[in-house]
Parts: sequence; structure tokens; C-alpha cells
Amino acid sequence: MEYKSGFIAIVGRPNAGKSTLLNALLGEKIAIMSDKPNTTRNNISGILTREEAQYIFVDTPGIHKPQQQLGRVLNKNAYTAMEDCDCIGWIIDVTQSFGSGDEFILNRIQALHKPVILIVNKVDRLPKEKLMKRLLHWQSVYDFNEIVPISALRNNNIEELLKVFYQYIPEGPMYFPEEMKSDHDLNFQICEIVREKILFKTREEVPHSIAVLMEKKEQFEDSVKFYMMIVVDRDSQKGILIGKQGKMISSIRLDAQKELSKKLNQKVELELYVRVEKNWRNHEQKIKEFGLDELNDELG
Repeated sequence: MEYKSGFIAIVGRPNAGKSTLLNALLGEKIAIMSDKPNTTRNNISGILTREEAQYIFVDTPGIHKPQQQLGRVLNKNAYTAMEDCDCIGWIIDVTQSFGSGDEFILNRIQALHKPVILIVNKVDRLPKEKLMKRLLHWQSVYDFNEIVPISALRNNNIEELLKVFYQYIPEGPMYFPEEMKSDHDLNFQICEIVREKILFKTREEVPHSIAVLMEKKEQFEDSVKFYMMIVVDRDSQKGILIGKQGKMISSIRLDAQKELSKKLNQKVELELYVRVEKNWRNHEQKIKEFGLDELNDELG
């Protein structure tokens, strides 16, 4: 059997389950998860190395109608991943009916002429009859190379999906070292874990307005301390994030410390600061500074 390696873009509407799928495929947490749309902001590559192939999955931001410059940048990141990949895995939440967001993705996909696998997620949540109706509708929408039903959360049919991907990636070398699971460094992953805790704990208006930056790291004999800046775009959000008598920020800090201690296998201490950068999501320079625009070309 020839060795294969290829880039697979995981695309879909916000909240379809892209990050959950990436973590299920890799068997460990690489991408943060939450039920808030646009949790993923960077194109996170998860790397799965097997005897027969190296699968490089690119978890893209959810494609959506942008309200700010940040939204346009996120869409651009997703489009670039689609253009550069060998195969597209379009994940849908089968409990949601086909909508304008899907139409948006469909138009992009049609122009690319690449193999497209439709990944039908959350199949365990619908009665059989309704599921069949939805699947028939999706079949009529586009001539998919394959349609694979899964439940990313329950890890159902993930191995079958990998077998399907194997058919559509080219012969090639091992691009990354065998032990490498992500192309994003540890600092990025630490910032993302802090951001995930904020997403879980804060009200609707805060999550989309935050960026988390690593300021400084101190390594001690048996522990490590990270100094981190949380950027918001309004004073009111700073108030929500800190909370009454600092309760909210303290709760975020403790949850993040707990997960990071497990991840790094040592005691972790966090120092979190909150800074207001008015309307940063509309400033191209700030978006780049905060590491959210990974591509320097002009916006399409």
C-alpha cells in the first residue's frame, strides 16, 4: 500500500461541530470547543500520522456573513484553507435545515472543483425518518464524492471517515514529524484554553470581542507562571469579565489553571489582566497584532 499524505480542510457553518470533529479524529484536544459561533478563529492544523498516511486537517473558522473586519478576515482564512487543500470535508449539523449559510459555502465549493466529502454530524439526534429526508435533500444539493454520517461528540463512525479521506488524498511524504499533533505552538494553545474558559463563563456580548495574548512566562523548578492579557473592545465588557469583586476573572483563572496543569504535567499559575482596545475588531493592524490574520495578502 502506497504512503499518502494530504491536507483536508474541515469547513462548515459556525457551530456545525468542526472543532469537536478535529479533536475526535486526533484522539485528543487540539481545538477549543464551545457552543458559541465563531469559537475557532485561526486555521488550526491537526496532524494525524498513521502507518498508511499522514492526514493534515485544517480546522477553519465558521464561514458566515461578516459584521466586522475580523469576520472578513476569518472568512478569508477559511477560503484560503479550501483553496490550498487536497480534499474538503464539509461538516453539517443535520438537526439544522439547509440555510443561506450553506448556500454561501456551496457557491465557494462549486468554484473549486475539489473532492468534497459531506460529513453529516449529530445523526444520533434525529429520528430515522427525519434523518433520511434531510439526507435526500442534501444529496440533491450537490454531487458529493461521499456522504458519511457521524456523531463527533460520541466518536461514532470516525474510523470510517478516515478510510474515506484516505481515498481522496494523494501519494506523498510525511510533511510533519510523527509525534507532532498541531502546527500551532504551545503559547497559542495556552491562550486558546484561557479563551475557551471565557467563552463558557461570560454573557453573549463578551466572547466575540476578546483576544488573549501571552505577555510573559516564568519557569520555576516545579511550576510555571504565565502572565496573560485579555483584550476587550468596550469598558462594559471589562466589567463583566472581571465580575463583582473579581469573582468572574478568578473563576476563569482557576478553571484554566486546572486544565493547563494537566496538559503541561506541572503546577501552573496564571496572572490575567484585562485591557480595553476600543473597536479592535475593525482595525486591520490590531487583528494582525493579535495573531488572527495569518495571511498578509489583500482581503478578497
